[in-house]
Amino acid sequence: LREGRADAWTDACHLAYARAAAAALDLHADLGRRTTRLLDVAPQLRGKDADTTISMLIQEDALAARTGKATSDRSSRRLFDRLVALGGVRELTGRSTFRLYGL
Repeated sequence: LREGRADAWTDACHLAYARAAAAALDLHADLGRRTTRLLDVAPQLRGKDADTTISMLIQEDALAARTGKATSDRSSRRLFDRLVALGGVRELTGRSTFRLYGL
């Protein structure tokens, strides 16, 4: 490295780390808001596996509307449709089949 270039490289690395940290904090705040919203709409759900689904949505990045332990495919899809309508989750794929849902 030439004279003075090492400082420029170190400064660029520090700036990149700072930008990444700021982006991570923004993502954390957004996920916190979405989780709070999901927990706010949870009492309005009537499904058999609603509590299990809510906890899985909080733990996982994305979930498919699939059969739970005590629910059918149709009731699981209706539960996720209700969650989307209430603003608790988003449909991530934009497809008509095999949809994935997440915060």
